[in-house]
Amino acid sequence: MPRTYRAHAEAIDSTSQELAANLGLPKRGPELPKLIVGRREWISLPDLGVSPLNAKTDSGAWSSCLHAEAIQLSEDQETVTFITSNHSGESITCQAAVARIGRVKSSTGIARKRIFIQTHAVVPGGFSWPILISLANRKEMLCPMLLGRRALAGYFLIDPQSAHLLGPRRQLPNPPRAII
Repeated sequence: MPRTYRAHAEAIDSTSQELAANLGLPKRGPELPKLIVGRREWISLPDLGVSPLNAKTDSGAWSSCLHAEAIQLSEDQETVTFITSNHSGESITCQAAVARIGRVKSSTGIARKRIFIQTHAVVPGGFSWPILISLANRKEMLCPMLLGRRALAGYFLIDPQSAHLLGPRRQLPNPPRAII
């Protein structure tokens, strides 16, 4: 007989990093325990010197996306420089290695070429995992970052009724500013 599971919110006295270690994360697999996230979560991208960001979790999107302006691809197409901003509106110039260049279909159905970078994401409490992010102008969007299924899979379950379940933005590490 198949099992039915019930989840319930429970406040615990440990960081998300400690909880993930206790649950055996980061490991991927449908039978392994997951952290519950809300429809929006605070996130830091320490490799880029960006924190905090309000990220929208979106199980309808395959890939993740970060707001980027003034995107400059190097001549050899191996690095990209762009400007993004944190929650306070501070502009941050970032440089990263290009992971790939591919086509992404937006929610409007239009496919466009985008640059993808590989970096690490950190949530309040310290849980960190590698993430592939495309760069696009999200200036008109409420959240400057979108966490898609690829980034969420194996680690998280989404509670669409809640937001910022992993903790407040003050629990994010302050990354050093990248100077370019």
